[in-house]
Amino acid sequence: MSQPYVILTESSCDLTPELTAQAGAEVLPLNFTMEGKNYPHYPDERAMSISEFYERMRGGAVAVTAAANVAELTDGMEVHLRQGKDVLFLCFSSGLSSTRDACAIAANELGEKYPDRKIYTVDTLAASAGQGLLVLLAGRKQKAGASIEEVRDFVEETKLHMAHWFTVDDLTYLKRGGRVSPTAAAVGTMLNIKPVLHVDNEGHLIPMEKVRGRKAALAALVRQMRETVVNPEEQTMVVSHSRCQEEAEQLRESILEEFHPKEVLILELGPIIGAHTGPGLMALFFLAEHR
Repeated sequence: MSQPYVILTESSCDLTPELTAQAGAEVLPLNFTMEGKNYPHYPDERAMSISEFYERMRGGAVAVTAAANVAELTDGMEVHLRQGKDVLFLCFSSGLSSTRDACAIAANELGEKYPDRKIYTVDTLAASAGQGLLVLLAGRKQKAGASIEEVRDFVEETKLHMAHWFTVDDLTYLKRGGRVSPTAAAVGTMLNIKPVLHVDNEGHLIPMEKVRGRKAALAALVRQMRETVVNPEEQTMVVSHSRCQEEAEQLRESILEEFHPKEVLILELGPIIGAHTGPGLMALFFLAEHR
């Protein structure tokens, strides 16, 4: 019988409490600041609900995410190490955050303190529900009896096939984060230009094309799926959104009708990623030939 182990991740994964339980994983909180107050974000939204978060953003409040706290990550891992469990930590993309570095520091320190325990960290090079879907698939592998090394290797082999495609309705938030220039944001808003972006193999957020209008942007997401998806009928896919539930449900129905996947989950983008994209985001996450 293999040594018991736990899968950990952080709240950038945007998993609900139900999906976290389904994965058998634990989600440690990352933090954001809004109007001078710090909030930890948990899957159960105990510090601030996602709806309140976006309402306040629409009212002009600015949200800023904080670097991961090494001490908090250390505490989160050590709880399980003390119980005699090994730890597999699936980290937020190093191309978007310093969380991976904080995880590695915590793991190295704990490795010296618990030399008989295995502590693995994986840079998922993923974000939001792309990260969450990797956690969910890893949890299913664990429940099927895979060892910690087998699950770690599965995530390493799978992560560059986890496609992230998304669009935003308002360029203000990408401008604020330096993803588009003020001039491009002003012109894009005037001409109703919508960017189509993805997360590349280095885990960076990359603009891929510009289309005119929301309908064309959503069609571009589906086109990317059509061109790159592998074995869709065997997949769990995710439609992610920030305050666009009706559009998300319509997109889900379109995907079910065309690609016939096992399931399409709808998840709402939480504050850790939403702070940088704002309300109005729509995204698709699925396994593809390449990102």
